[in-house]
Amino acid sequence: MKVFRGFHHPDLAPACALTIGNFDGVHRGHQAMLALLRSEAAHRGVPSCVMTFEPHPRDYFAKALNKPELAPARIATLRDKLQELERCGVDQVVVVPFGAQLASQSPEDFIQHVLIQGLGVRYVLVGDDFRFGAQRAGDYAMLDATGQRLGFDVARMNSYEVRGLRVSSSAVREALNRGDLPAVQTLLGRPYSISGHVVHGRKLGRELAASAEGAGDGFRTLNLRFSHWKPAASGIFVVQVHGLAGQPLKGVANLGIRPSLDPHDVNGGRVLLETHAFDWPAELGSEGGYGKIIRVDLLHKLHDELQYDGLAALTQGIAKDCEVAQAWFASRHGETSRQTTRDRI
Repeated sequence: MKVFRGFHHPDLAPACALTIGNFDGVHRGHQAMLALLRSEAAHRGVPSCVMTFEPHPRDYFAKALNKPELAPARIATLRDKLQELERCGVDQVVVVPFGAQLASQSPEDFIQHVLIQGLGVRYVLVGDDFRFGAQRAGDYAMLDATGQRLGFDVARMNSYEVRGLRVSSSAVREALNRGDLPAVQTLLGRPYSISGHVVHGRKLGRELAASAEGAGDGFRTLNLRFSHWKPAASGIFVVQVHGLAGQPLKGVANLGIRPSLDPHDVNGGRVLLETHAFDWPAELGSEGGYGKIIRVDLLHKLHDELQYDGLAALTQGIAKDCEVAQAWFASRHGETSRQTTRDRI
C-alpha cells in the first residue's frame, strides 16, 4: 500500500476509485465499505484509494474555537489506522492535513480541485451521513449530481449493523469509554490494539519492588506513545504483547498519563501505554526491547487509573493488578478447556 501526504505527488495514480473519511478504528462498517471499494476499483481497472484526514477535522475546529471538548476521543493512532487499511487491501491512502484552507473550501471547489484534478476519481463511495465543503454544505445528492455531469460514478453505503447495533466510530468510543472490551471486539472484528516503537522512560518500573523476594527486576515496562492527547480508552488492562517472542506475552498495562509519577519526567504529559509482561524473554536481555515494534492487544479492563501515595503504594497496586490479571488469564484457560471437553463429548 502506498501512502501519500496530500495529493501533489508524481507517484500518485492518475485515476482511482475513492472513499473519503476519518476511518478512526477501521471498524467492521469501514471494512465492509473497503471491500465494496476494492470490488468497484477492480471492475474499473483502477486502484482503490482512501482519503483520510490528519488532524481529524473536529480536532481542527476544537483548536480553532478554543473548545477542546469538541475534539473526539481518538480510537487509533495514524500508524494503526494505516496498518488496518493495508490489511483491508487498500492500494493507496492519501492523508490530507485538515486546516483553514480545506475548512473554507466550497463543495464545488473540493470536487473540482481535490477529487477531479488531484485524484482523478472514476468512482466515489461515501457513507450515508457524508457531508463535505465549507459549512458542511455538500452532501451525497450534490456529489451524485456533479458526478453524472462530469463523468464519475457516486455510490452511498448505508449503515452497517452487528446484532442490531449500528457500527460506528462513536459506538466504538462509547464502548472503550465504559471499558467494554468484548463489545469493542465485536464492533472491530478483532481485539482492540495499539502498536508502535518501544521508547525509553524513567526506567522506574524495574526499580519498583526489585528487592522483594521473587520480584526479579521489578515491574519492567514496554512503553508506547499514543500520539494523541485524548485516547478513547484509559486505565489498567489485561493485555497480550505481540512482536517480542514467538508466542504472545501475557501482561498488564496502564494507558494514560500516570498520575502517580512526576509530570516533569521524560514522557511527562504524554499519553503512554506502559505494559508489564509477566515473562520477559531472556534473549532480549535487559535493554533488548527498546526500538522494537510491538502490538499490544487490550483484552479486559481492570479499573481506571489511580493516584497512589508514594512508590510503595504504587508497587502494591501494580502487584495486585498483576495478580488479578493472571487470575483472569487462568479463568479464560479454564473456560477454553471446558469448552474443548464439551466439544469432544
